[in-house]
Order: sequence, then structure tokens, then C-alpha cells
Amino acid sequence: MTHEAAEALRLLRERGETLAVAESLTGGLVAAEVVAVPGASKALRGSVTAYATELKHQLLGVDAGLLAAHGPVHPEVALQMAAGVRVALGADWGVATTGVAGPEPQDGQPVGTVYVAAVGPGAGASEGEQNFAGSRKVLELRLNGDRTEIRRESVRSVLRLLVEELVGAHSGDASGNARAQDTEQNGGF
Repeated sequence: MTHEAAEALRLLRERGETLAVAESLTGGLVAAEVVAVPGASKALRGSVTAYATELKHQLLGVDAGLLAAHGPVHPEVALQMAAGVRVALGADWGVATTGVAGPEPQDGQPVGTVYVAAVGPGAGASEGEQNFAGSRKVLELRLNGDRTEIRRESVRSVLRLLVEELVGAHSGDASGNARAQDTEQNGGF
């Protein structure tokens, strides 16, 4: 269990909010990291591992035109996955991972290209919410290492993003709540 998972769950429980997870390249590792924390059931609603591209559309509501035009490794795909799992599983927060863990490039994207996203309350992603920019953020990662290292760092990164968004949303910090902010990070081991 990571510090990020424990901190995210602590913040969610403190706020009385819930989490849903959508994963592609991490294949369930984010959910596994979260459920390793005692008491995870108080905040985690569930997860969807949508590894196949068509499942991102069918299960998470990612726009089929976006997937056809850009493939599954795209910042807006990550945001739509997070928003979709949030709605599908009835959670306050949704997080998502999509990217290329390797060993080969995918859809013209090099190995280590990863997008992680978090969508939270006020993002206009569910019925009855106003359509305004709430907590909705995506990060672009350029990770180094082998397949296992890229997947592990993706898990840590999406959980860190969630913690940052929870802290920012709690303090009313609008700077962390931009509609979409891409940030490059070099990671790996």
C-alpha cells in the first residue's frame, strides 16, 4: 500500500465522499492499491478495467469519435474515462489511467506516454449538476523504465493527483481545478 492511497482514502472519508477508478494500462493496480488500505470500503465504490479500446466507449462513455481520431492514449480520453466511471459507479470522484506501458509503441505514442486524470464534484459530469469547470484535471507523464516500472509509477501518479485535487477542492483553490491542464513529468526508476 502506498502513502498516496492511504492519504486519498483518509481525505475522502474525512469529506464523506466516494471514489471510482477507471484503468487501462494499470490493469487493476490502482484499485488493488486502494483496497490494500484498511477501511477502503468506506470510500471506494468500485473500479472498471477497460483494457480494450471499445470498452472505454461501451462501459465508460468515452466518445467513439475521439477514440477513432486519436486512439486511447490521449488526455481527453483519460478525462472522459474518469468522468464516465464516476457516473457509472455513482461516486463523487473518478480517476483514470491510460497510456503505453510497452514493450512496443501504440498508436504512434512512445512507450512511457501516460495520462492520468481526476474528476470530482462540480465538474458537470452527472445529471443535475451545473455544467461548469469543477475539479477536472489531467496530467501527461513521460515515464522511463520497463513495463512494470511504468505501470507502478502510473498508479502512484494518479493517486498523487487525486490527493492534490482533494486538498485543492477542500481549500477552495481554483488553480488546481482547471478544465484540463497538461503537465509533463519525467519519472521512472
